[in-house]
Amino acid sequence: MPKHLTDAQVDHYRDRGYISPVDLLTESEAAEARAKLEAYEAESGGPLGGAQRAGGHLLWTWLDELMRHETLLDAVEDLIGPDILCWNSIFWIKEAASPSYVGWHQDLEYWGLDNDELVSAWIALSPASEAAGAMSVLPGSHRELLDHDETYHADNMLTRGQELKIDVSEREVASMALEPGQMSMHNVRLAHGSGPNTTDDRRIGVSLQYMPTRTKQRLVDWDFATLVRGTDDYGHFELTPRPQRDFDPVAVEFHQRAGVALRELLYQGAERPPERAPTL
Repeated sequence: MPKHLTDAQVDHYRDRGYISPVDLLTESEAAEARAKLEAYEAESGGPLGGAQRAGGHLLWTWLDELMRHETLLDAVEDLIGPDILCWNSIFWIKEAASPSYVGWHQDLEYWGLDNDELVSAWIALSPASEAAGAMSVLPGSHRELLDHDETYHADNMLTRGQELKIDVSEREVASMALEPGQMSMHNVRLAHGSGPNTTDDRRIGVSLQYMPTRTKQRLVDWDFATLVRGTDDYGHFELTPRPQRDFDPVAVEFHQRAGVALRELLYQGAERPPERAPTL
């Protein structure tokens, strides 16, 4: 029996490639997480910088704790089993009335990971309505390998401005709007994207990428991950240190090394040299 999800949700994930919405945090817990993020931004003089958008679980203890949330891991275990690594965390922030968008793409195309059972959990810390630029998906597309163009569009939040070559208007599209504290879960081969934020509030989300411990990295010699549940009997990834406090020097040093490695991975074979920090 599933630990947290229903049998119907698990079946929907297998068949359609996603589940949404899934209740995770209370409204007050989501507000508290947002407040911690925005307090740091206020102290540092502006919105979160590119280098800190990836791997934030190595910098802030609250994000490390969210990554290990028992209910979240129960839901992930229902989908991929009890031995779980978290590959990375990414903040997805669209400012109010921002033109920023995420092009239609499939994550696994660029990550170099050899396992298509990976689960991406996207957690809303502010309203993620359709007007705010909620994620949309192409149901069932996790069974396909689709071609991409690299547009390098300035408003596309992806590293290379990736865009599927197919005409999305000819496909079924499902929106995954979320309230603060809710999450969506999708297979990393599922095609997805999101439009601009047309509201007067920031759209703040964080994604966490979970994978079975047997997963391997195919494109680079060194990669890293966090063991969040079970045991790692394979050793394919260097396990990250757990921050004992915010900006723990040991974890900060690892974050810097990890950022260089992630940049090398995500821009392998790119048509243009990197001009900004990687955002997956």
